[in-house]
Amino acid sequence: MSRRRIHVPASRLDGTVARPDAAALHHLQHVLRLGPGAEVEVFDGEGNAWDASFTGSELRLGARRPAPAPAAVVWIAFALPRGEKADWVVQKATELGVARLVPWQAERSVVRLEGRRAAERAERWRRIAAEAARQCGRSEVPEVAEPGPLEGALRVPDGFERLVLHAGAGEGIAARVRRGAAGHAALVGPEGGLTDGELEAARAAGFAPVAVGPRVLRAETAAVAVAALLQHLAGDLG
Repeated sequence: MSRRRIHVPASRLDGTVARPDAAALHHLQHVLRLGPGAEVEVFDGEGNAWDASFTGSELRLGARRPAPAPAAVVWIAFALPRGEKADWVVQKATELGVARLVPWQAERSVVRLEGRRAAERAERWRRIAAEAARQCGRSEVPEVAEPGPLEGALRVPDGFERLVLHAGAGEGIAARVRRGAAGHAALVGPEGGLTDGELEAARAAGFAPVAVGPRVLRAETAAVAVAALLQHLAGDLG
């Protein structure tokens, strides 16, 4: 049987007690159908986990078990896709160990998210990321930024290797992966590709054009494929 896990943010931890919110409590009581004394694992989304005992309304924590540092720090900035495809990207990228996800508004993006709609959609993606982390055994939940312009997607820390997916690139991802780098950030465009202006902006920010192979991938497939490749080449996948 897979281990029963529940996400409780650090703000709801108090010493040896974890106080799940209403949704998490409902999951424990009515989905998992746990009674007092049931053993579960609590994780805070920041790399820590505890064995815990359910009292019926809260969780009594045992010793903290910090998670090992990830072998690679991977950021994926993906142009907003249509429909619920962004939900799928967030879920799969979380399973693959991506540390930060940055949805961005490309010139050719069909979906437009601004203001309240952007904030609400980001909160939805954060819930999806937390649930995916629970299911796949991660103790940290990736950061998910609010959708914004390209400028925000191009902001990455010093020491990161910067890649932009471009079908016309002359080299593959492997040529730009550097084990030991502070991290790897990949920019993925929308269906229809990046405009010339977007590609030039990415180049100016230090992003090197790379290709993922000879086939044209859907935008959401490309985002997940580059995450998997980066984790394979520089991280803990494969």
